[in-house]
Amino acid sequence: MPRPRKPASPFRYFNSSPEVIRLVVMMYVRFPLSLRNVEDLLAERGIDICHETVRHWWNRFGPMFAADIRRQRVSRRCQSNVAAAVVGC
Repeated sequence: MPRPRKPASPFRYFNSSPEVIRLVVMMYVRFPLSLRNVEDLLAERGIDICHETVRHWWNRFGPMFAADIRRQRVSRRCQSNVAAAVVGC
């Protein structure tokens, strides 16, 4: 019987860890920073990347992270509505 295949990781062709990529994209999105400001902040933390890398990661992974955040918000909203309905009874 063949083994089920794991879904391919979207980070598989990148040398950086997924945690670093997520940190970079979230810093750029969450705070009013330019690409070069993100580059400078990461250089202070010892992570050496170019501002063009930040832009590339934002274009590649930004929509994926946004979809994850939307999914989490919807699930939290549904849970709170269920809790309110139970308390209200």
